[in-house]
Amino acid sequence: MFDPPLSRRAFLLGTLSATGVLAGCTTPRYVPVAAPPVPQFATRPVLAPEDPELEAIYGPVVDDGFMIPPVPYQKIDPKFYRQRVPDPTGEPPGTVVVDTPERLLYVVEPGGTAMRYGVGIGREGFAWEGEGIIHWRQKWPRWKPPAEMVARQPQLAQYSIEKGGMPPGLDNPLGARALYIFQNGKDTLYRLHGSPEWRSIGKAVSSGCVRLMNQDVIDLYERVPYHARIVVRQ
Repeated sequence: MFDPPLSRRAFLLGTLSATGVLAGCTTPRYVPVAAPPVPQFATRPVLAPEDPELEAIYGPVVDDGFMIPPVPYQKIDPKFYRQRVPDPTGEPPGTVVVDTPERLLYVVEPGGTAMRYGVGIGREGFAWEGEGIIHWRQKWPRWKPPAEMVARQPQLAQYSIEKGGMPPGLDNPLGARALYIFQNGKDTLYRLHGSPEWRSIGKAVSSGCVRLMNQDVIDLYERVPYHARIVVRQ
C-alpha cells in the first residue's frame, strides 16, 4: 500500500532536515553500498526441444560428402537429447565436462547455461578421469585401434596402427568427428567421438571412450575450440 502524498513529503522533509543537522557536527564518511545480487537465472532459453526442433537436430545430414542418416530420436530417452540447460557444473565458460555416471556431456556457456549432450561410455571411457585439454580435433578421422584392443579382438588387425587404420566413413567407429584429450602434453588415449550406433547413447558399451550421435558430435565440434579445458568426472 502507498503512503498518502502529504505523509510521504513530510517524511522526506523531515529526513532532509535531520541530515542537515548531522552534517553540521560530524565529519561526512563514505558508506559502502552493497552490489546488486547476481541474477540466479539463465540468460538463454532452457526449454526442452520439441518435435519440430528435434526433427531438424536429428534429421539427415550431408557432411563432407557423407550422408548421415536420421536418428530415430523417439526411441531415445529425452534426457539424452541435445539441449541447453541451467549449468550444473560450476565450471568456467568454455569448459567441457563429462559426467560419466550420468552419461552426459556439458559445454559450459556464459550466463549460467550449458549445452548438454547424451553420451555412451565404453571400457576406455571408464579408464580415465581428471583434467586435460582438447589438443587435437579431426573431421572424419581414421580409426586406429590400439594394440591392446587388437589383442582382445584379432579381427581388428587389418585396421591396426601399423596398417594405417580404418578409412573415414559411416561405419568408422569414430564417426564424423573426434576430439583428442591430452594431459601434461601427453595423449591420454581418451576421445570424444561420433558414432553411428545411436542405440548406445546413455549406455555402457563394450569399447570406445565417449561417443555421441554423429549429429551431436558435429555440433560439439563447432562449439569446442582447440585447447579447450575438459574435466572428466567418474
